[in-house]
Amino acid sequence: MRFMMLVIPKGYENAAPGTMPDAKAVEKMMKYNEELQKAGVLLALDGLHPPSMGARVSFSGGRPTVTDGPFIETKEVLGGYWMIRVDSKEEAIAWASRCPMADNEIIEIRQVQEMADFPPDVQKAAEGFSAMQQGQS
Repeated sequence: MRFMMLVIPKGYENAAPGTMPDAKAVEKMMKYNEELQKAGVLLALDGLHPPSMGARVSFSGGRPTVTDGPFIETKEVLGGYWMIRVDSKEEAIAWASRCPMADNEIIEIRQVQEMADFPPDVQKAAEGFSAMQQGQS
C-alpha cells in the first residue's frame, strides 16, 4: 500500500516568500529521511515553498479564477510530503510518529488510491492512467 504523509507546519500559512527551514531542523529531518530510505519504504519526498509564493485556481461556472498567495483566512497549509510504501495504515502511522516535528505541527496520512480499489467501470474509464504515471505515452 502507498501512503502519502503530508506535512502541515505551524505558521507556514503566513510565511514570507523565500522562507527557508532552519539548518538544524533540516539535519534532523535528513536523518529521518535516511531511516525511511534504509527501511526501503521511501518512494518520493519533497518540500514546498510557502503559500505566499503560490497561486490557487478556483472554478465557478466552468471558468478559472487565479488568486496569488498569500491566501486570506488559511489555517493549515502543506509544507511538504513523503510517499511511502508500507503494509498497513498502522505502519504508516508508526513512521509518521517517528518524525522530528515541532510542537503543534501535523502529519496527515492518506492512503493512495490504487487502480484495483475501483470498480470495473471506473478502471475502464481510467485506461492509460498507469502509463501517464510513468511518463509514457
